[in-house]
Amino acid sequence: MSQIETVLKETREFAPSQEFVARANLQPSEYQRVFAEAARNPIQFWEGAARNIDWFQPWQKTFEWKEPHAKWFVGGQLNASYNCLDRHLKTDTKNKLALIWEGEDGHTTRLTYQELFERVCQLANAMESKLDLRAGDFAAIYMPLVPEAVVTMLACARIGVTHSVIFAGFSAHAVRDRINDARCKVVFTADETYRKGQPLNLISIVRQAVAECPGVQHTVVLTRNASTHLSGREVAYQAISEAQPKTHTAKPIDAEHPLFVLYTSGTTGKPKGILHTTGGYLTGVNQTARWVFDLKPNDIYWCTADIGWITGHSYVVYGILSLGMTSLIYEGVLNHPHPGRIWEIADRHKVTILYTAPTAIRSFMRAGEEHPNKYPMASLRLLGTVGEPINPEAWIWYQQTIGKGRCPIVDTWWQTETGGIMISPIPGVVPTKPGSATKPFPGILADIVDENGKSCGPNEGGYLVIKHPWPSMARTILGDPDRFRDAYWTRFPGMYFTGDGAHKDAQGYFWIKGRVDDVINVSGHRLGTMEIESALVSHPSVAEAAVVGPPDELKGQSIVAFVIPKDIANLTDLSALEQSLKRHVANEIGAIARPDRILLTRTLPKTRSGKIMRRLLKDFAAGKTTSGDTTTLENPNLVDLIK
Repeated sequence: MSQIETVLKETREFAPSQEFVARANLQPSEYQRVFAEAARNPIQFWEGAARNIDWFQPWQKTFEWKEPHAKWFVGGQLNASYNCLDRHLKTDTKNKLALIWEGEDGHTTRLTYQELFERVCQLANAMESKLDLRAGDFAAIYMPLVPEAVVTMLACARIGVTHSVIFAGFSAHAVRDRINDARCKVVFTADETYRKGQPLNLISIVRQAVAECPGVQHTVVLTRNASTHLSGREVAYQAISEAQPKTHTAKPIDAEHPLFVLYTSGTTGKPKGILHTTGGYLTGVNQTARWVFDLKPNDIYWCTADIGWITGHSYVVYGILSLGMTSLIYEGVLNHPHPGRIWEIADRHKVTILYTAPTAIRSFMRAGEEHPNKYPMASLRLLGTVGEPINPEAWIWYQQTIGKGRCPIVDTWWQTETGGIMISPIPGVVPTKPGSATKPFPGILADIVDENGKSCGPNEGGYLVIKHPWPSMARTILGDPDRFRDAYWTRFPGMYFTGDGAHKDAQGYFWIKGRVDDVINVSGHRLGTMEIESALVSHPSVAEAAVVGPPDELKGQSIVAFVIPKDIANLTDLSALEQSLKRHVANEIGAIARPDRILLTRTLPKTRSGKIMRRLLKDFAAGKTTSGDTTTLENPNLVDLIK
C-alpha cells in the first residue's frame, strides 16, 4: 500500500534537431561530463556557478549545513540589483532592451538596461531619503505587472530591503495578513490595474488592509488614474522618485541576507512565508536560466507568469536580467480581448522563448487551433512549461501547433521552496518524452524513495526527494522554523521531501505524478491523480480534468473526476459522455483507475498562478463545506458556480 503505482503509458520520444544541437549552449559530450562531476561533488559544481555572477567580497566558505538550515557562500558579499543592472552597463548591453511591457490595450513601454538602471537608482534614492527604508527592513509590493513593479523589486534589493511581492488581486484580508506577517514598513501599490478591459481598484484594497497594519509607515501609490486622490501617509510613486538622482551605489549585501519572502499560493491551507537569501538564490536562478532556456544574446524571452509568484521572481526578473537578456511582460489576460492574444503578442514582438503553464496550454487547446494558426510565430525556437505536470496530449499540442515540430520543450519541475528549476531537459542535449520533466539539473541530487526512504527501482512509484542541499533552496518559513522543519525535513531524515509523488523509468527519466496529498488509495492501490487526468484529457471530448479522492467506506477512497467538455453547450447526452469517459480511462490505464463519478462542469477552481485547488473539489465531492484559505482563487465566485 505504500507504493504509488505507475499506470501512465507514454512511449513517444523526441530528439532535438541537429540544427538546435549545433547551436546549443551545452553540448552533449560536455553535459555528460558536467552531470557526472556535479553528481560526485555538487558543492564544487555550485561554487563554479557562483563565479558567473559578480561579488564585491569573495566567500570564505562555500557551504555550511545544520539540518535543515543551509548557508552558501559564507562571508561573501554581492548585490542582486547590481548583478541585474550595473554590471551590464560596462558593455554594449547597456543599450539593449531589458524590459518590453505591453498592456491589455496594446500600449507598450520599452526600457534599455541603462534606462532601467536609472529608474531603479531614482527609486532606491527615494527609499532611503523619503521613506527611511534601510537594510533589514521589509517592504510589500502589491502592484500590477508593470515596469514599476520590477523597478521596485530591484530598488529594494539594491539597498538590502527584503521584499514581499503580493499578487495584485488578492483580497484585503490576504494582503493584510501578509503585510503583518512580514512586518512590512512600506507598501508599494498602484491605484488601478486592468483585467479583461475593466479597471480593478487596487488602492481601495490596500487601504482596507493597511487600516489593520500598525507597522506600515507609508503607502507608495503608482497613480494611473488622474482622478485618484491620496491622503494620510499615502505618497505618489512618481512624485518621490522622478526628482531623485539617476545614480546610486549598490550596497554590498551578505550572501545569506534575505532577498525576499514569498507566500505560497495556499492550495493546501494557510499560506507560508518562504524566505530566500541573496547569494545562493541568485547563483541558482542565473545558472538554471542560462542552460534550461539556452539563452542567446538576441533572444526575446517571455515568461507569462506574474511577479507575484516564484516563477516571476526567478525567470522574469532575477535569472533573466542577471544574464542581460530581454524580458517581455504583459499586464492582462492571455486570451483577452480575443482567444489568440497570447499568439498575437508572441508574433508581434518576435518572441523566441515562451514559458507558460500547462493550465494555460489546455485552455488554448480548448479554444481551438484556428487562433494560433493566424500568427506565423516564426521566431519561436524554444517552448517551456511550469507550474504543474503537463499531460502528454497537451505537450504534443504545444509542440506541434505552437512549435510546429521545430521547438524543443523544456518541461520544468520546481517549487517556491526550491527557488529555481530542479528537474528539466537541457535543450539540445536531453531527448524529451511528453509528460516527463526528464532528468535533474546538474548539481541536484533527486531520487524517488519508498515509505522507508529506500530508493525505488525503475517504474516503481514513490516520493520525490532531494538528497543534498542546493544554493537556491529556501532557508526557512518566516517566523516559523519549526514548521519549516516539520513540513519538509522530518518525513525522510536527511532528505528534502518535496510533497510530490513520482517515478523514474528505465532511462532514468522522472515522471511527476503531482502532490502526494492528491494520491488516491483505491482498494489498496495508490494512484496518482495526474495520470488519471492525463487519460481523461486524451479523450477527444475533454478540455480539462481534475481528479480527487473523497473517502469511501468500502474502497478507502473513490475516484471522482471533474471534467470540462470541449463543447459543453451542445452536449445532448451527458450520460453517454460520462460512460464513454469511464471506458476510456479503463482502456488507457486499467479498470482499477475507472472513475466512480464524473461531474461535468464549466470551470474549475484555480489559483491566480493557474493551479487547480483540488482540496476544494475534494470537499465538493465529499459533500463537505469548503474550508481553509481561498483568497488565492482567481475568482472566488467559482466556488458557488461549481456547486
